Amino acid sequence: MGLIETMLSVSLELLVVLIVISFVSGVGCTAIGAGGIFVTIALYALTPLSSAEVAGTAHVIFILVGAIGAVGYARSGELLDTAGRTLAVILSATSIVGAVVGAYLNAFVSRELFSILLGVLVALTGVLLLYGQLRGLSSYVTLDAETTGGRVAFAVVGFALGATSGLVGIGGPVIGVPALVMLGVPMLLSLGVAQVQAIFISGFAAGSYAYQDAISLEFASIIGLPLVLGAAGGWAIAHRIDPTRLEMLLGLLLIPTGFYLIV
Repeated sequence: MGLIETMLSVSLELLVVLIVISFVSGVGCTAIGAGGIFVTIALYALTPLSSAEVAGTAHVIFILVGAIGAVGYARSGELLDTAGRTLAVILSATSIVGAVVGAYLNAFVSRELFSILLGVLVALTGVLLLYGQLRGLSSYVTLDAETTGGRVAFAVVGFALGATSGLVGIGGPVIGVPALVMLGVPMLLSLGVAQVQAIFISGFAAGSYAYQDAISLEFASIIGLPLVLGAAGGWAIAHRIDPTRLEMLLGLLLIPTGFYLIV
């Protein structure tokens, strides 16, 4: 089915909802890191795509979002210093392996189990956002990527983020940004590094899903442009406003949404 046929096969209301969700999600992706998860939820809940197609289609468009975000944060300087480059390399390299593993494991996940896994991650993301704000975004520990121990720890984190993202079709920044902040990485640096990591996670995950013929280019085309436009705006928002209230609101929305997907 081509793009025109797909657009004609869905109602105007659904088309508008997908476009609006995609734009808002794009803003969240680069402003606080947690927006892309709404695209995955929308593809799962509102379209007839299989769990593999949901994940594969989401990752195709997350490549573009990651590229937009990475360019933006490079321009604003977060990715140009030694710390930014080192973190980006470590997390991206290890997340590639994780993304391929996650995409492979998706083939053994039923649509029902996919909903449960997605719901758990959605609710967990909401809890992390709320808890992070209550703690004032303070870290549990502070890791130094210039030390051997710090590099090993970040490598493990990168693999875990890649595997999780590859399995359920969520962007790396969704859980990557809260995780990095809790490990002592500054917020804007976490956002910038997570955008670079997202390119590699989604790129290799999308390649794995393409091999399984599990990507809907039609739905990717419908939601791709508004998502990218939102991502461009999100980078600007991240440097101009305090994201605290937005993160609190997202957390409050994600927790009940996660439980809905689980049950």
